[in-house]
Amino acid sequence: MPRLSVIIVTFNSRAEIDACLRSLTEGIQADREIVVVDNASTDGTAAHLRERWPGIRLIALGANLGFARGTNIGIQQTFGELVLLLNPDTVVPAGAIDRLVIALDGHPQAAAVGPRIVNDDGYAELSFGRLTAPPLELRQKLLSVWSKRRVPIVLPIVERMTRRTRYVGWITGACLLARRVDLDAVGGLDERFFLYMEDVDLCASFRARGRRVLFVADVEITHRRGASAAPIASATAYRRSYLTFCEKHYPRWAPLVRAYLRLPAQG
Repeated sequence: MPRLSVIIVTFNSRAEIDACLRSLTEGIQADREIVVVDNASTDGTAAHLRERWPGIRLIALGANLGFARGTNIGIQQTFGELVLLLNPDTVVPAGAIDRLVIALDGHPQAAAVGPRIVNDDGYAELSFGRLTAPPLELRQKLLSVWSKRRVPIVLPIVERMTRRTRYVGWITGACLLARRVDLDAVGGLDERFFLYMEDVDLCASFRARGRRVLFVADVEITHRRGASAAPIASATAYRRSYLTFCEKHYPRWAPLVRAYLRLPAQG
């Protein structure tokens, strides 16, 4: 029985998945299984995996059920006591996942841990944050957006923020290692989130049970930011998920958030 189950949810990820799986098969020493859940890709991802990666277990879904549902299916059909959620457009350096496992083992109060994430150019992503009401989320959003745009004054701020290991409110689902017992306790990912915010919500569920979430600064992976979804579709999915998150966690703010997301500038 493998100790670690790696779950990768794909949608039109044929151009990205080879680099991800190559880094995984070459870089993980822990006893593990790798499962790819394909959300009815139209670019031949499933056929490509069957042909090029026969040793990887593929769960091919008949429809695009979203990230949360696809992940839950992967969780239900795997066996490891530890579960790694990983995006198909990531590259994992040798030993990185094993070091995340060590970090989780060393923090029994933590339900999940996540690494420092950088892009192809080595710039850090703001891949964690606090759980705060919508008005206080503005700073987080601006830092993230300006960092991606390489705003000079923001880059050193994000660099400093991502160089310190600490407990945080949430970590990104692009690379999130969790204990199965904690995932089972919260019922997995909330499937009301089709795409986006499901990772923040999952961490909120962990913390609601008195568990903690750890950002590990000395483990690093690369996020290549593949284009698995069209920008407009992604923006629409984010707006819907953010509203769902506010309705669930900050219901007093939900009417204002709903009105704000209807503004023309948001569309």
